[in-house]
Amino acid sequence: MTERKKQPVVSSGIAGLDEILRGGLPASNFYIVQGDPGAGKTTAALQFLRAGVAAGERCIYVSLSQTAAELQAIASSHGWTLDGIRVEELSASETLSGAADQTIFQTADLRLDETRKAIERAIEEHKPHRLVYDSLLEIRLITGDTPRFRRELIGFKAFLAKRGIVAVLLDTQTSGGDHNGEEIEGIAHGVIRLDKSLEDYGGVRRRIEVSKLRGVPFADGYHDMAIREGEGVVVFPRIVPGSPAEVTKPQLIKSGVDALDEMFGGGQESGTITLVIGQSGTGKSTMSSLYATAALQRGESVALFLFEERLETFFRRSEGLGMDLRQFYRDGQLVIYDFSPNEISPGEFGQIVQQVVSRNNTRVVVIDSFTGYLNSLPHREKAVLDIQSLLKHLARADVLTMLIVAQHGLLGQNVGIDVDVSFLGDTVLLLRMSEHEGRLRRNITVVKKRHGPHDLDVRELFIASSGVSVVAYNPLPET
Repeated sequence: MTERKKQPVVSSGIAGLDEILRGGLPASNFYIVQGDPGAGKTTAALQFLRAGVAAGERCIYVSLSQTAAELQAIASSHGWTLDGIRVEELSASETLSGAADQTIFQTADLRLDETRKAIERAIEEHKPHRLVYDSLLEIRLITGDTPRFRRELIGFKAFLAKRGIVAVLLDTQTSGGDHNGEEIEGIAHGVIRLDKSLEDYGGVRRRIEVSKLRGVPFADGYHDMAIREGEGVVVFPRIVPGSPAEVTKPQLIKSGVDALDEMFGGGQESGTITLVIGQSGTGKSTMSSLYATAALQRGESVALFLFEERLETFFRRSEGLGMDLRQFYRDGQLVIYDFSPNEISPGEFGQIVQQVVSRNNTRVVVIDSFTGYLNSLPHREKAVLDIQSLLKHLARADVLTMLIVAQHGLLGQNVGIDVDVSFLGDTVLLLRMSEHEGRLRRNITVVKKRHGPHDLDVRELFIASSGVSVVAYNPLPET
């Protein structure tokens, strides 16, 4: 069987987008980038051209809607320059040649013809490898109807194809328009859409979708993105879990408390997900500190992702239980991210976790709390699906992942979880608190473990400055 020759590609200038495109944009083709005003089209276009400059290619930005000064301002906001990029400022609404000066009123055909000639002259003069055309909205307004607009695109596509130019055409979507239909989908080799939405609270949520790319098995659907100062458009591809790790026998990960390890049949297993569920004050975060400390003392790397507790609070709480983690943090063996609400999308969070685990060969990951993570996102049900892919990825990387899940209600009254996440866990550790004769008692139970035996007994959990201990539960005598 003859091996299929791989089509040459060029970088989009956006690393995450190249990953979605399976390497980049197929060379010598014609692409449309769509989006509402402010979606990031111009920034993405500049990144595309800057990647060409870095590769030693000639690049041209043909602008019908923005001035060179405006483009320079956008570039400067990221600390970039337009060095190596030729900017051609044209106008689709004003006279573009002496021929147009001979008429009192410019007809649509004349303006369209003069605009086309000016663009073609600029291309013939500079002979670019890459071209950005900004924007199709002006050409659409001149043509006035879909058939004429379609013919104009087909002609321009043929002109570019003869010269082997990779072209990105920007198209502004409007809330009431339907111009992003068949006249573009059928002509372009690929269509990329940038989407932004404003939720009831928090910043703008941005997404990107490759809706079409001929001959490439790209990663379809929406992917999270952001626009960052100094970086431009940053794309976070959805997680696709890798192949299972080649592990003959899962590693038993111990807590350092023998009685607790006995409840799990000797310890928790690598490559599994543990839900630590309980109300406020039951000791959920203490469990995460316990396993983190034990792993670090074994010489393993640990990553903690905090959504509720501040970094200093985490250190002080752990130190109050005899667990000093600061030096591990300074040495880089313990990696901690302290997130503020609403500052991160599921896609970006997943990418950060993957990078940390891959870079540090991390063995234990703690998300504290998963409830706080869900509360920071506008669409909680979707976030559960997103993190499910991340958890599968971590499991296949042979990592023990601990999710701290908070229940609302106190002392058994109106206890519940807003979103059902029980299906995510291979193991469920339930922490509860009861009251008897003016004394609170912490209870601990392993209610689920998919792999291997576990103890079903209810035991008592003691948390003190001397450390953590688990003992057989002795019910108080009946009166």
